Amino acid sequence: MSSILANIESPADVKRLSPSEMESLAAEIRAFLLETISKTGGHLASNLGAVELTLALHYCFDSPRDRFVWDVGHQAYTHKIITGRRDRFPTQRQYKGLSGFPKRSESPHDPFGAGHASTSISAGLGMEVASGIKGEAGRVVAIIGDGSLTGGMAFEALNQAGHLKQNLIVILNDNEMSISENVGAFATFVSRKMTSSYYRGLRKEMADLLSSIPAFGRNILQFARRAEHSLKGFLTPAALFEALGFEYFGPIPGHDLPQMIDIFSNLRSVEGPVLVHVVTRKGKGYPPAEKEPGKFHGVGPFDLKSGATTGGKGGAKSYTAVFGETMVRLGEEDDKIVAITAAMPDGTGLTPFSKRFPQRFFDVGIAEQHALTFAAGLATEGLRPVAAIYSSFTQRGYDQLFHDICLQKLPVTVAMDRGGVVGDDGPTHHGVFDFSFTRHLPELTVMAPKDENELRHMLKTAVYLGRPATLRYPRGAGYGIPLEQELRQIPIGKGEELAGGGDVAIVAIGSGVQPSLQAAMELEKGGIRATVINARFVKPLDRELILAAAGRCGALVTVEENALMGGFGSAVLELLADEGILGLKVKRIGIPDRFIEHGSQEQLRRDLGLDAAGIAATVRELLAN
Repeated sequence: MSSILANIESPADVKRLSPSEMESLAAEIRAFLLETISKTGGHLASNLGAVELTLALHYCFDSPRDRFVWDVGHQAYTHKIITGRRDRFPTQRQYKGLSGFPKRSESPHDPFGAGHASTSISAGLGMEVASGIKGEAGRVVAIIGDGSLTGGMAFEALNQAGHLKQNLIVILNDNEMSISENVGAFATFVSRKMTSSYYRGLRKEMADLLSSIPAFGRNILQFARRAEHSLKGFLTPAALFEALGFEYFGPIPGHDLPQMIDIFSNLRSVEGPVLVHVVTRKGKGYPPAEKEPGKFHGVGPFDLKSGATTGGKGGAKSYTAVFGETMVRLGEEDDKIVAITAAMPDGTGLTPFSKRFPQRFFDVGIAEQHALTFAAGLATEGLRPVAAIYSSFTQRGYDQLFHDICLQKLPVTVAMDRGGVVGDDGPTHHGVFDFSFTRHLPELTVMAPKDENELRHMLKTAVYLGRPATLRYPRGAGYGIPLEQELRQIPIGKGEELAGGGDVAIVAIGSGVQPSLQAAMELEKGGIRATVINARFVKPLDRELILAAAGRCGALVTVEENALMGGFGSAVLELLADEGILGLKVKRIGIPDRFIEHGSQEQLRRDLGLDAAGIAATVRELLAN
């Protein structure tokens, strides 16, 4: 372990360091991050860019009395390392290890958990207001990246914070903007002067003096204020934030520790809401990440020397890749098809579409609500919009799905990537609620494919359905199923029977279908013959197929990677109840009523009984009782 980092057990240890030792610590932390993440995977580029910023904040403020609220958590690895979690850091995002995001139960230095974007300013404002009500000391600092600032919720919070005039400090970590040396130096000089107690005191004295003079003095004061604002607005992005009621400082270089420490120290005594614009570089200190920050945003294990990823499964394409290729195919056949993403063109597989049809591709930023209503607007004009959003992020657009799409019966396709358990990112990213929050919406068709080939047909089905539809598929590789060249539309509400047997009916949806088939083969070795149904649709259900299977079998098991409460299994139970089918043994397999922690998909499915062995065991137990 490097000499300085080995002795950092808390932020108090950082405060004891000299300026040169701080610089050395930053270098050691970068080396530690690279060494660890190259083995475990994680969010690399943004964390490499936030090292000096984090050290400066902890040097100037007193966590946990002062609260740091990190947006998303993609910048918080250094924060974790210096707040007593260094030794456990290699377990981050590993099964039963540290979370990859801030987590309240993990440390008193994490006052607010996060895994979704644009929440920090709202939460920080709430904490600051609560401190005022309780009469408690301590500052609240919300650290938000420029990407997260594209979310509308962030601006809602800025608007209220400016109105309330609370002593909230917002750090805008801008890791996309590059500023020239001269402009940066001048802006830093201005910011340092403007935050100094001397400048602020002189500013107030002059204002008081001019205000005491009759009309002439007040006119001079108004002119001075306009001149100051005009200069700052001309040189910096101050105008927007000051219009929202914030005092703006920056932009300042986010890798210059002495300058940041100088500015942050002055800010402790500034009254009212403040926004500090800090410019950092994603991937700082690691050339492959500096060159391709997107690739190293969230990365698996990689070779530290070359930057090449290691441990890839190879073989079958991912569901995401198949979706993206199919979108290009459909886009070539129909110029009414448009694609929308909320800041995830790579993650949703839409980058090839964006390059092939740039006029029909729209990245709206981290704004899922806007993405869905924007899609609705496109649909009113006869286009066929496909909004590709992760399942766990689609939750943020529930009202838009209801009010702007379903209520108006608009033909929008919502492609929900990462449906089911997603693995290492944990509970904030598991897409295990979408069946429950979509199937009760009128006019909405809800479907999920059993494999990557069926995904292609379902996408065409949804696009040409002429009504709202959601298409949900899992993270990771498919099964290597041959992809049929001809794309066809699947009959709405029609499932398929994949195996026949009279002892038990296993009715599965989406990623639960293949494990159910494997379970049926295992059960047959013990003399249990199972019917296996690929339901395809959560809504509408294939009533005829499911009821027929229930009629010839004495037991029925449903399988889904979704919350059991209100999910696919609940829909089947409702069907059986509506039809008055009594005396049938029924068991639902899915996500229990708790948040699922992080771990590999394989491990989590095994724990939840969603793999072939777990499904077979559940069937045996059901039949034995």
